[in-house]
Amino acid sequence: MCVAVPGKVIEINQRQGKVSFGSTIIDIDLGLVNVNVGDFVLVHAGCAIEVMQKEHAEEILALYAELEEVLND
Repeated sequence: MCVAVPGKVIEINQRQGKVSFGSTIIDIDLGLVNVNVGDFVLVHAGCAIEVMQKEHAEEILALYAELEEVLND
């Protein structure tokens, strides 16, 4: 099973960028998408694979948080 996670682009340097996943910031390959600082992207295996609407990204993050809460009970 593959999982992609939404994150917010906070810095771009050519094909690479820094993406924030809450309190974690990861260097991501942005070469597959046309993205701007502040955009939300769907990340899989270190690559941004899709630019997302903020509302959709937040919905997915809320579902992940809910799942984590259920698994930790």
